[in-house]
Order: sequence, then C-alpha cells, then structure tokens
Amino acid sequence: MRKIKVLVIDDSALVRDILAHGLALDDEIEVVGVAPDAYVARDMIVNLKPDVLTLDVEMPRMDGVEFLRRLMPQYPLPVVVVSALTKKGAAISLAALEAGAIDVVTKPSVDVARGLGAMLVDLRAKVKIAAKANVQAWKVNRHSRPMPITANTLALAESTDKVIAIGASTGGTEAIRFIMRQLPAFTPGIVIVQHMPPGFTKQFAHSLNEISALEVMEAQGGDRIMPGRVLIAPGGLHMKVIRSGGVYLTQVEAGENVNGHCPSVEVLLQSVSQCVGANAIGVMLTGMGGDGAEGMLAMRLAGARTLAQDEASSVVFGMPRVAFEKGGAECLVPLASIPNTIMNLLGGNAKWRT
Repeated sequence: MRKIKVLVIDDSALVRDILAHGLALDDEIEVVGVAPDAYVARDMIVNLKPDVLTLDVEMPRMDGVEFLRRLMPQYPLPVVVVSALTKKGAAISLAALEAGAIDVVTKPSVDVARGLGAMLVDLRAKVKIAAKANVQAWKVNRHSRPMPITANTLALAESTDKVIAIGASTGGTEAIRFIMRQLPAFTPGIVIVQHMPPGFTKQFAHSLNEISALEVMEAQGGDRIMPGRVLIAPGGLHMKVIRSGGVYLTQVEAGENVNGHCPSVEVLLQSVSQCVGANAIGVMLTGMGGDGAEGMLAMRLAGARTLAQDEASSVVFGMPRVAFEKGGAECLVPLASIPNTIMNLLGGNAKWRT
C-alpha cells in the first residue's frame, strides 16, 4: 500500500524534528519534507505533492490561517493543524478550520514528556483520517446556498417540547456553523457533541453565538434546554439530557472514552432516546468512525425522527454512513438542505420516512 506523504510546516526547528520523527514511526506514513514557513511550504507543495500537511497556525511572515485562505481555494489539500492549548490557540485554530483545515491536534502544555507521546499518537491517527478526507466537500459547502426555510411557523411555535440532538466529528465544526447560520431564533432547544479538545469548545460556542440568531453556549451542567438555545458538550466531558419535572436539562460529567471519544455522541444520543423519545430529532454530521450510530438507532426506535449528512457534502463520510447503514438515520441529506429538513420535521411537513 502506498504510504501517506506528509509535509510538516512549523517555524520551530525542534518541533519540526519532533513531528517528523513521530510521524515516521508509523509504517503507513512518509514525511517527504519539512518547511519553516508558508513561503517555503508553497514551493515544496508544488514539488513534493504531499497528501497531507501538518500546519502550525502561529508562524511569522504569514500565519497558518492566512496560508490556508490562499491555499485551499486554489490547491485544496487535507490539513491537520498543530496548535497550542491556549485561548489564543483555540481561536486561531477555529479560524483555520473555517479556512479549510480538516482537524486540530494540540501541543502538550503540562507534563510535556508524557503528553508528547499522546499528541503524536493523536497526530498519526488524524493524518490517516485526513488522507481519506473529501477536501472538495469544503469548497462545495463553502459556496452552497441553503434551501430556504419553508416550515409552518405556527406548528413550530407549538414545538417547545422538542429537542434537537446533533453529533459531529471531523469536518463538523463548519457543518455546524453552516446549520447555525440558517436556523431561526424560535428553533427548539439544541444539544451538540462535536469531537474537540478540552478548552476549544467554549471558544467554538462563542464563535457560533456571534453568527447565529440562537443563543449558543458551552454546557455547564444543569442548563435548561429551551427554544432559542444551543448547548455544546465541553471537550473532555460527556453530556447527557435528563428530564426534571416538565423540563429538559443537561448533565455534564467526567467519564471514560466511549467509542474512543469524550465527549461521545453515543452518550448524548442514548440519553436523548431515553428521556426525550419521540419528541427528539437526531442529526448525524460528517466524521470518522461510528460514534453515535447505536444511539441514533435507539432514538429512532423510540419514535424520534433522524437524518444524516450525505456523502457528497461530508468531509469524512464515516459517522453518517454507519448511522444510516445500521438503520438509525432515516435518510441521507445534503448539508445545504439540513436546516430546512430539520424545520420541516419540527413542523410535521417532512414527506419521507424509510
């Protein structure tokens, strides 16, 4: 099998050396070059034709975000961002994801000796995922015009007891951003698990809050799920939906990885199937693996309506595919049509059920 050709871009010679050696430990990966900045990288990309880039976003001369904004429209490549686990690092990494990066790996900030090994394991895994990613989906989705919302607003006004549960992983931040831009302020309460490092989800929620008619926040636990509000699971913690009297609340807790993740989509959707049942809508977005597939099936068996993102618009058609093949997702829907489909399901206007 042909090895995955990787170009490492970082302004630190030490970091370049660590990343190159760490990636080369995997027999499926070949580091074809290292670059100290975006200008050198540009020429190396043309000459070496790498399959994947690893990119430091905080670099002199031209930062990683500006580099991506110039690169991706003309020469789309799978890019894994290597970022510091800081507030500034989270903000610039989210900007990089918006500019077309596939995923983020965080540099260890404490216990560097132990954390470095874990980071390199994570980086190798994400490079392999990135090599299979559909980078064209980013360009297509970026220029997609959303389907206009055609739902019955009177019916929506009566759907205050509904809960929308969304799961996503690789490529999900931009899919979620697209959906949040379209949903109206009277949308029923939304709970989201996006696979993301600790420290990034609060910044992600803040960035969504700035572009959405909905109130978006990182869940703290005990938050009421209500119309007009979106709650995102904190990185490193599981989030469940519980019922207390006549209202739904979030429950946030530490726990072991489920399906390799914390937060896990599976944990969220299983809780939604048990506590919300037929009043829920489940949405599975782009991502690697099968996290949440069983939970979505449990939701559907409980009477919830469910859908998954289609292959053409998914950066990685893993989680949606598994959810659909296992019978959890009723239908595959292009990203551009998902906001309107959600609204039609809430208004009782959806014309499909497989």
